[in-house]
Amino acid sequence: MRILDPHLHMTSRTTDDYEALYAAGVRAVVEPAFWLGQPRTSVGSFVDYFDALIGWERFRAAQFGIRHHATIGLNPKEANDPRCREVLEVIPRYLTKEGVVAVGELGYDAMTPEEDEVFAAQLAMALDADLPALVHTPHRDKLAGTRRTLDVVREAGLTPDRVLVDHLNETTVGLVREAGAWAGFSIYPDTKMDEVRMVAILREYGLDRMIVNSAADWGRSDPLKTWRTGMTMLEAGFTEDDVDRVLWRNPVEFFGANLILEPVPGFVAGQVPAPAEFEGSSVLRGVRA
Repeated sequence: MRILDPHLHMTSRTTDDYEALYAAGVRAVVEPAFWLGQPRTSVGSFVDYFDALIGWERFRAAQFGIRHHATIGLNPKEANDPRCREVLEVIPRYLTKEGVVAVGELGYDAMTPEEDEVFAAQLAMALDADLPALVHTPHRDKLAGTRRTLDVVREAGLTPDRVLVDHLNETTVGLVREAGAWAGFSIYPDTKMDEVRMVAILREYGLDRMIVNSAADWGRSDPLKTWRTGMTMLEAGFTEDDVDRVLWRNPVEFFGANLILEPVPGFVAGQVPAPAEFEGSSVLRGVRA
């Protein structure tokens, strides 16, 4: 089984997670920019965070055989904080960086006028940069939020095949499918989807433009949920080719040519990473006696 997890916040995870991901077949991840759990207080904290996504985290993943990519954007929760709005002037320069594969995650949290403005502004950035958009649907009133999301996307002029609408469930998948956008599902304990429900949706709607991710972050989450979904698909009678399509070929098709998928040079599974450094830091802490 080969896996590209298209929504995984590895900045919040450990090196043990990288080793477990590689052992499960994950060879590439996409890490969307999101909030830290507490408010940022200046644009400088965003700059440092974005630099880490395209720098240190990309290096750290490679030490464990995994290709790391990022999406860059102002998340909807922080779109309501005036201290964060200045970052909109900074984002475009990151969209040209190697390893940046989309604008995101964008969208709605509380569906405020401020979120409307920030969402529309960043969809325009995606259009200008010729990048796809990764869109977050709200946790509250998800159906209304998804409808509003699709309306704003249409107004922005992005073609539906360039938009991945994420965190969907049984009540919203039909809307996104009818709109022609990509449908994303986060398999996340307790608060989002689970593997069995995901398999039922795949049976009903098919595999075309369906994206599965773990959305693992600093909360109670599991970065192996993509692998667990693949195993549940096989147990339910889907073929290995079906699993490969959902967990690899679909996200590769959506994110497109900006992905880097060649094996990491020199990486050997099961071996301690070589003492490589990124700006003076290594994933190896200290020196063996």
